[in-house]
Amino acid sequence: MDPSVRWDDDSFSMALSLFDAARACLDAASPENKVALTQAYAAKFACGELSTDSDAPAPQPIRMPGRPTRPKLVPARQLPQRGIGSAEGRAAFVHAIAHIEFNAIDLAWDAVYRFRGMPPEFYADWVSVANDESRHFVLLRDRLRELGHDYGDFDAHHGLWEMAEKTAHDGLARMALVPRVLEARGLDVTPGMIAKLRNLGDAATVEILELILEEEVAHVAAGSHWYRWYCGRAGVEPRSTFRELLAKYAGPVLRGPFNHQARLLAGFDAEEIAALEQLSRA
Repeated sequence: MDPSVRWDDDSFSMALSLFDAARACLDAASPENKVALTQAYAAKFACGELSTDSDAPAPQPIRMPGRPTRPKLVPARQLPQRGIGSAEGRAAFVHAIAHIEFNAIDLAWDAVYRFRGMPPEFYADWVSVANDESRHFVLLRDRLRELGHDYGDFDAHHGLWEMAEKTAHDGLARMALVPRVLEARGLDVTPGMIAKLRNLGDAATVEILELILEEEVAHVAAGSHWYRWYCGRAGVEPRSTFRELLAKYAGPVLRGPFNHQARLLAGFDAEEIAALEQLSRA
């Protein structure tokens, strides 16, 4: 755990189950507390100190996870377009990625908190993802500070959590649409951003993005695995169901080109990628 951050000791001591821990992380408002709680509870879970009680009560509704007062959240269309060639544009870019990673912490914990009665491996996967995302956020925030800014200095959007709300009722839809659509978008765009930053001589940001890209492949692969698990339990065909879910929920957010190699490593097959290509042109 990052020694520079602290958590609320009362919240930490009160978490008796993994579900309590997940809710505490979701409710944490400051970046420092959300990161510290995430890393502390992930370590406790890895040591077998947090149980997944089969008799736990149903999850309580979450309208919005804990958020700091900044950044200001606005619709994505209201965010200014900046090139990364300028110092301000570079900082805004790093801030946007940091905001995605901050949201991804909540998305992983929400999967743990919301979907009960799952195999132990499901919870292990998403606790691990939450922990990874917290590390990514810290790396990006540190880089942002090196660039003369901090998290909250630029406006941001909340599209990732909006998809979490849309899929709160259905683990199958959640696994299809959050890791395999929204988070997989990073697999498509990150290599191009790495190339641009490398051309600009920004080796520090490139190093962080290369690490994130490598680990995000595994995160999307976890989504692919559990999506197919849900399909098997429901007795539905994964490819056609994925196409139906894309058309219903995610058509407007699909944009090519797609990183075929990374998506294949992340559990997609050629037919699914072809469906993505088709929908993106619709």
